[in-house]
Amino acid sequence: MNIKPLADRVLVLPAPAEEKVGGIIIPDTAKEKPQRGRVIAIGQGTKDEAMVLKENDTVLYGKYAGTELEYEGEKYLIMRQSDVLAVLG
Repeated sequence: MNIKPLADRVLVLPAPAEEKVGGIIIPDTAKEKPQRGRVIAIGQGTKDEAMVLKENDTVLYGKYAGTELEYEGEKYLIMRQSDVLAVLG
């Protein structure tokens, strides 16, 4: 991975959106943005806040958290560590 987040930021690969809900296929336009993903890369942290997250952590984040970016055909989110709500595990 050639993207290295700075300071207290993390790079997250969002989980794919749900295709089916209760047997009903959801069209692309009606799918909700996923609110979970996998941490791909982390920054060094700041002098006031150490990094708690690790690479490959599965995390939950807010619906509008982070900035979307596309790199080599894959869509990622880059956000501050404080935008992450929980680590699943």
